[in-house]
Amino acid sequence: MSRIITVANQKGGVGKTTTVVNLSASLALEGKKVLVVDLDPQANTTSGFGIPRDDSRKSVYDLLIDENLPVSEVMLGSGIPHLKVIPSNINLSGATVELADAERKHFILKSRLKPVQDDFDFIFLDTPPSLGFLTLNSFAAADEVLIPLQAEYYALEGLSQLFKTINLVQKKLNSSLKILGIVITMFDVRTNLSSQVLEEVNKVFSDKVFKTVIPRNVKLSEAPSFGKPVILYQPTSVGAESYKQLAQEMIRHG
Repeated sequence: MSRIITVANQKGGVGKTTTVVNLSASLALEGKKVLVVDLDPQANTTSGFGIPRDDSRKSVYDLLIDENLPVSEVMLGSGIPHLKVIPSNINLSGATVELADAERKHFILKSRLKPVQDDFDFIFLDTPPSLGFLTLNSFAAADEVLIPLQAEYYALEGLSQLFKTINLVQKKLNSSLKILGIVITMFDVRTNLSSQVLEEVNKVFSDKVFKTVIPRNVKLSEAPSFGKPVILYQPTSVGAESYKQLAQEMIRHG
């Protein structure tokens, strides 16, 4: 049985997609079978694996719209053994309107993934930076929520709204949904602010904060432009090492 993990934060620019790409790649290189589902119309996760954005190719949009489409027709290789990707493209931006009146509309993704969920150890759902239809579908389909949190003051402000949404989802859509944890991203060792944010988050959410902290790192920032996870682009970099450690910590959590 796989662990289905939605990676969510309604605030943009917190390292969500960076975490999905690099954590999933690190787990796959540990020998785990991993599926990544790109639920963001911007398709940054898709391109982060070197998969070109292609509006004519079947994508997660087609999977959501067409209940008869086999998942196998949408999955693509990532260039990494054991890791498959269900890509996104700009067509996905229309799904919210097209499925507005669908029966059990918040459970569409859950039903589409059911035929393959036992084929993987981990399924990661990368969500758009909002708490709308696509993110709610991911919450309804997931077992756990992983929250990337940028080590900056304003990043803390959005946490309360995210926790309220998760609590509402637990009551209305998915009673078994759990918070896997918070991972601090973009940590800058040169600033007191990063340390203060880390201290504050640990004080409030102590048992839910991963020990691994993801630093600000040039190689992490460069890797997407080469269409590679950092563990392939620059495997000895601090960024690559941090995501390897996070993967190992996540395996221990399981």
